[in-house]
Amino acid sequence: MTNRNAAVAPILSTLLLFAIAPAYATDLAKVNGATITLEDFNRKFDEVTKFYQVKAQSKQGMLDDLIKRELGVQEARRLGLDKDPEVQERMNTVLYHALLDRQLSKQFEGINVTEQEAKRYYSKYPELRTSHIFISLRPDADAESDRAAQAKMKKISDGLKQGTSFAEMAQRFSEGTAAPMGGDLDFQGKDKLDPVYYQTALKLGAPGKTSGIIRTQFGYHIIRLTAVRPWEEVDKAQVKRLVFEERRAEIFENYMAGLRKKAKVSIQPGLLK
Repeated sequence: MTNRNAAVAPILSTLLLFAIAPAYATDLAKVNGATITLEDFNRKFDEVTKFYQVKAQSKQGMLDDLIKRELGVQEARRLGLDKDPEVQERMNTVLYHALLDRQLSKQFEGINVTEQEAKRYYSKYPELRTSHIFISLRPDADAESDRAAQAKMKKISDGLKQGTSFAEMAQRFSEGTAAPMGGDLDFQGKDKLDPVYYQTALKLGAPGKTSGIIRTQFGYHIIRLTAVRPWEEVDKAQVKRLVFEERRAEIFENYMAGLRKKAKVSIQPGLLK
């Protein structure tokens, strides 16, 4: 086994409740030389039985499962599966998540969002009720398709300026699923909307105002802000969750930025076009 695979195996074992045996352990079983200790077995058995509410697995059944697993792992290695690129990619995914769990879980657990923090957050990022008129356009659309979409939007914009109601124009021309409802998307939070869409709607400020033509990753929109949900009516637990997720994301990004600062990373951005 290579050094890389030797490092992967213990982490996989840890995630599946198969930890390294303690010193001076009592041998319970051996599988082609690999030892299952009594102390390790008892720890795993106690851990697994926590998840049973009606019928717990017997100790003999648990031991049989451990032996089967060890036989399977040994056979996989004999067949060279640990060197298969697809398997290694899956093992790397386990390694990645194990790293985040070990390095960041305590910081995540320490996040405590108060109602005051949630209220401050909501004052900046409230739930908005909007309607939109939408013309779909892929991010990688060619110039001709883009011009055609813009021409449609200009025709719609001109119609609004001439006094045709927003709902009517949405029903007639919008390509979005909300078109039959006059473009109404109901209340949506910052986490549910495209960032450009949300920021455009937020900057409208007062309900009843309508944006110009904007471009998002989905296409072109004209947005009307119809309502802002007040703090008193919002799901406060949901807002706290959003604040928690943003703080967790900040911890993650800071950690990864530290790793990247110590690494050598080269990119060819032109290949992404």
